[in-house]
Amino acid sequence: MTASYAVVQTDAKTGSVVRTLPITGVSFTHTLNDAGSATVGIPLFAPEADPESLVPGVSGLVVLRDGAPVWGGILWALSADIAAGTLALNAAGFHSHYKGRNFIHGWNARNTEQTRMIKDWFAYFNTENGIGTDTSMVRPTAHKRTRVWTRYELKNGAEAIEELADTIHGFNFRYEAYWKTPGRQIGHRLLVADRAGVPTSHRLTHRANCDVTRVGYDSTALCTQAFAMGSDPGNGGRLVAGKVNRALRDRMPDRLKVNTYGDVKETQTLFDMATATLNAGAVPVAIPELTLYPGLFSPADFVPGEYAAIQVDAGYVALYDEFVVTECATAVDVNGTETISLALASKDVFTNADPS
Repeated sequence: MTASYAVVQTDAKTGSVVRTLPITGVSFTHTLNDAGSATVGIPLFAPEADPESLVPGVSGLVVLRDGAPVWGGILWALSADIAAGTLALNAAGFHSHYKGRNFIHGWNARNTEQTRMIKDWFAYFNTENGIGTDTSMVRPTAHKRTRVWTRYELKNGAEAIEELADTIHGFNFRYEAYWKTPGRQIGHRLLVADRAGVPTSHRLTHRANCDVTRVGYDSTALCTQAFAMGSDPGNGGRLVAGKVNRALRDRMPDRLKVNTYGDVKETQTLFDMATATLNAGAVPVAIPELTLYPGLFSPADFVPGEYAAIQVDAGYVALYDEFVVTECATAVDVNGTETISLALASKDVFTNADPS
């Protein structure tokens, strides 16, 4: 049975539903630890294409599948094709809001459980004129962090969240839209999961329930030693932390990665970041891309950060392993035909183990 799709326009600040839009097509993407995006087509001359109401930065968009929210975010751009009579709406997920929020008063949190820190950040940004992200479902991870920024640094909120996530014993995060009041108001919540990934029971086999269209093998991140450089502690130098992957050094010539985090003032944080870099560069990354067979799955079956077993036997490509979903893209055409595509990466890249 074909799923039924609809798109509602909301007030970006409150989530209140403004109207349902007449769509000619919709595509949306969930991306691991990032905002994701959506593109919605509507008729240019439809009464719902109201320039007084449908406004970039002011309006929100939420995609419904069989009445349930499956993607939500903020409208940031529009493109009118006058000849074709269509209006393309381009939106990004709720995380995009925090790319435009900064710690204008600075921040000082020492030895604080990382999810407690996240909740405090969202409370700070939403106390006044925010978008009301719900963090009530975020659970402690038992890992403490230190983050200190002065008001002169104007640290960006989205960047702070992403950096906290992308460290050893970090986490994966995503935003989930839901009906706060059915038919009237959309809410959204932050969800956090283990950085190493969440298992699923899905088994994807080439030419059985999916078509694996491409597999890339990338050694760009490969490194035997990783260094993280921090701020100047006041003596004209820089804080530096380094990690070594001795097992990989036995197999290949040295290859170093050096990342700079100019606002990090604590050495343990730099060690955590160097370890994460070393883990990401422990093996060449296999990156399969595939399209799911129609009618077998829904977009909600493959959440970025979850992992599934992939089996492919095609010449050089011989894979039977677990891969983390890094992106789930869904496209729905004017006839309502749904196409779901996945991008994945080797599960080893996301390990929380210390390889040195």
